[in-house]
Amino acid sequence: MTARATEPTKKKKWAPWSDPEAEPFIRLVDVSKRFGDFLAVDNISLDIYRSEFFALLGPSGCGKTTLLRMLAGFEKPTSGRIEIDGVDMADVPPYERPVNMMFQSYALFPHMTVEQNIAFGLRQDRVPRDEIARRVREMLDLVQLGPLAKRKPHQLSGGQRQRVALARSLVKRPKMLLLDEPLGALDKKLREKTQFELVNIQEETGITFVIVTHDQEEAMTVSCRIAVMNQGRVVQAATPTEVYEFPNSRYVAEFIGDVNIFEGRVTESGADHAVIGAPEADCRFRIDHGISANVEATVWLALRPEKMVIGKTPPEDPTVNCISGVVWDIGYLGNLSIFHVRLDSGKTVTSIRTNRSRETELDITWEDRVYLTWAPGAVAVLMT
Repeated sequence: MTARATEPTKKKKWAPWSDPEAEPFIRLVDVSKRFGDFLAVDNISLDIYRSEFFALLGPSGCGKTTLLRMLAGFEKPTSGRIEIDGVDMADVPPYERPVNMMFQSYALFPHMTVEQNIAFGLRQDRVPRDEIARRVREMLDLVQLGPLAKRKPHQLSGGQRQRVALARSLVKRPKMLLLDEPLGALDKKLREKTQFELVNIQEETGITFVIVTHDQEEAMTVSCRIAVMNQGRVVQAATPTEVYEFPNSRYVAEFIGDVNIFEGRVTESGADHAVIGAPEADCRFRIDHGISANVEATVWLALRPEKMVIGKTPPEDPTVNCISGVVWDIGYLGNLSIFHVRLDSGKTVTSIRTNRSRETELDITWEDRVYLTWAPGAVAVLMT
């Protein structure tokens, strides 16, 4: 299946969540779920909009799958309210909700062909035979499995079985599709390819997708917005760019991608700048915007590895936005080189450099003293 060159929905200027007049398609209000004494979901309020590709992201046990199952109707909230398309779901059983769910295992019927698997739900609903045939053909075209319609699941690759399960979930035309770790069983390259295929299919159908994943890159690739979860709570819900570049806490900064965290104390705080001293970095961080912290306040500084420029020549002022140390380890990934640098304080930081030219040896090697510098706008200042 070949991904098209068109941009996915999430890259278009489309942000109903920032419009106070927009009506959410899914609304969770103060939703909690207990299993005995264990609080799996803790007072979550969340709005998801029509045609959005929304990701629930977090580690195992954070409550994301429980939240998905409550949307599907397989679990009932202990307290709170769930609305879908303006209708309170409290007394609506799973089979009457405008929702379909795609499971990680795919759960295909091994004795049925591809087209029979896709048609199964329509047959159960007693849809007319001609209508079933037409809609199955539409789905086969959508997931590009027409030539494989007569094959059975054991004759398909993992990616093809994934697309059969997706077609079967979409053929009944639900208003919302729930995806529980749908790509977890695929190898890395196939998973990356299928992520873009999912985006294209979601964009073409216009169906609201809600995906559960623990894979940060997957959530960043497919979603319009991400809800980062921890211990049953949503700690930040924002676009992938906002979550990565402007995390609201150390937890989010550390969970999404790689990051270097420094503890600091504010020494200057103005309307358009701030200066923060970080003893473990032996450096003053100069920020090119105001921050919501007073002088002497303790803050944390989040600096992504790719934001730092690594070199062996010190800048004019090595005490501002510059740290120095010795290269302790190097990881060569072909397109990137990862440098682990041990500072004089003993702290180890990570810097990433794109390998722009073809070289058999790096110009920076083990035990070299290096200088890491960054722009004033590269640092996120965190209060918690």
